[in-house]
Amino acid sequence: MRCTKLPAPTITSGALLSSDDIFIERLSARLLPAPPPLPPADSLVPDWAPERPFARPPVPAAVLIALIRRPEGFTVLYTERSPDLRSHSGQVAFPGGKVDAGDNDVGATALREANEEVGLEAGDARIMGFMPTYFTGTNYLITPVVADVTPRGPFVPNPGEVHSVFEVPLERILASNAYGQARIQRNGVEHRTWQIDHDGHRIWGITANLTRRFRDLVLSEPVP
Repeated sequence: MRCTKLPAPTITSGALLSSDDIFIERLSARLLPAPPPLPPADSLVPDWAPERPFARPPVPAAVLIALIRRPEGFTVLYTERSPDLRSHSGQVAFPGGKVDAGDNDVGATALREANEEVGLEAGDARIMGFMPTYFTGTNYLITPVVADVTPRGPFVPNPGEVHSVFEVPLERILASNAYGQARIQRNGVEHRTWQIDHDGHRIWGITANLTRRFRDLVLSEPVP
C-alpha cells in the first residue's frame, strides 16, 4: 500500500472553530435530522466491487462519529479493532456495528455499540443528526450517526472487540493536508481510499472515507 499526498483544496476551517456551540449549531444544520431511508438494493453501488455479486441483501449497520468535548477543543473518537477479530482485525474504525432487531433506530445502534466497545454512556451523548448511507464492498449499508459527547469518565476498550481507543483533534480532521491516498490491490484490481496518519495510527478504507465525507460536510455551505 502506497500513500500519496493530494493537493489541498482552497476551503479553510478556522472560522468554524471559533466557538464550540456555534460549531455544533452550524454542523447540526448540515446533518439529516432523521435516519435516511435505506435505498433499494438494486440501486446501490459499493465502494469497491467484490469478485462475485452479493448473494444476500445488504446488512444495515451504523457507526458513531462522536465529537468529544475536551478543554483544548473537540476531538473525534476512533477505535483500533482487536487483532483477534475475524473481520477487519487490527484496523481503525468508528464505534459501530450491525443493527439489531431490538434497536429503535440506527442512532440506538450506534450508541449501543459505542457503549459495548468503549464504555461510552448513552446519557453523555446527544445525537445531532445523520449522514447519508455508505455501501461497502463487504455488503454493509452503514448510516453514520453524529453526536456531541461530554464524557463523565475515560473510555475503556472492551478487550474482546477493541485493542485501543484514541482521539484525533477535530482541527486536524478538517485540515486538507491531513489526507493522503491509499492504494490497495484486490483480486488484481487497484482501489483507492483516503488515508490519515495520526500519532502512530493509520486510518484508511471505510473509516477514512467516512471521515473525509464528514469533513466535506462540515465545510460545505448550509442547506437553505
